Amino acid sequence: MQINHNYNNLEQSYLFSTIAKKVNEYKQNNPDKNIIRLGIGDVTLPLAPAVISAMHKAVDDMADASTFKGYGEEQGYLFLRQAIANYYAKKGVELTTDEVFISDGAKSDVGNILDLFDKDNIVLIPDPVYPVYVDTNIMDGRQINYIKGTQENNFLPMPDDSIKADIIYLCSPNNPTGSVYTKAQLKTWVDYALKNDAVILFDSAYEIFVTDTTLPTSIYQIEGAKKCAIEFCSLSKTAGFTGTRCGYTIVPTDLVKDGNELRKMWLRRQSTKFNGVSYIVQRGAEAVFSDEGMAQIKEQIAYYLNNAKTIADGLRANNIWFVGGENSPYIWLKCPNNMSSWEYFDFLLNNANVVGTPGAGFGDAGEGYFRLSAFGDAENVKEAVKRIIRG
Repeated sequence: MQINHNYNNLEQSYLFSTIAKKVNEYKQNNPDKNIIRLGIGDVTLPLAPAVISAMHKAVDDMADASTFKGYGEEQGYLFLRQAIANYYAKKGVELTTDEVFISDGAKSDVGNILDLFDKDNIVLIPDPVYPVYVDTNIMDGRQINYIKGTQENNFLPMPDDSIKADIIYLCSPNNPTGSVYTKAQLKTWVDYALKNDAVILFDSAYEIFVTDTTLPTSIYQIEGAKKCAIEFCSLSKTAGFTGTRCGYTIVPTDLVKDGNELRKMWLRRQSTKFNGVSYIVQRGAEAVFSDEGMAQIKEQIAYYLNNAKTIADGLRANNIWFVGGENSPYIWLKCPNNMSSWEYFDFLLNNANVVGTPGAGFGDAGEGYFRLSAFGDAENVKEAVKRIIRG
């Protein structure tokens, strides 16, 4: 018996586990300190009333033999897949319900989708980036090429024809930087993927935060994308489902590689390895896309975006370089006084009692930068900005 030795190539611990350990040690040594957390991107507002109402009704359904549900449909219940297809229609994107797959969150599917691809495929990942993209490919032993985000390109790296790629990861609005690709920029990426016979894995987990109507919220708003892209989205940030767990993946029928329809492959994979999301949660998710639910959720999104504006305004007033803070819940700032990312993390924790996320944890190009999250109480965010500016 031999283990998968690729695991030995991973960092010893997940980024946010390291942060949690440092914060817990500080709290134990300083129990009187009021720590404000602007680090991990977990939501803080409760589920919308429409969602709660739908889930309560679904619980009652499970208590009645005539409405009880056992094993659900493998792709997710049709009522939810139809609601998602209708949501995309409002974006100008036509989907069939067969192209929609319900999951327990984007993180799972972003890793699990790799089951469809041979381990010899070359992966292209922007740096800095959400660590799951990198780690799941290291676990499989794939070659990874990186394309760098920098201040000069506003942390929106573009394709390089000299770099070979079979699988391309894109996230827009981006985690961690908060930057958002334009339609023209995404068209360049789609054209690059088609030219290289590559597949784009497009993470749109933060699409609900895009308020600028000129910016795309789905890769399928770009001509040709259905022939080269799979899209992932999560209700974790859209509707506060971080503890409820529900997301979806779109695999277009037109996406055919090596003579195989990837939608059929993904259906076969999910039917074998995934047992679905609970009926109660899916009814709650359906309510997200109702008129009532969407109105309530957009109020919550506006709350978080206002927090992001508070942070952005404070940094701007003090001439601290950053991106994000608009169309995104994240603000990506340059560490002051040439501090490293972890030095600035320790400085804020010890001097301001504020927790953020070191940019180095998202890749080499993140060194010297820092992520702040707008998922928090508005008064706490205001206080945190004052502390950050004071240093």
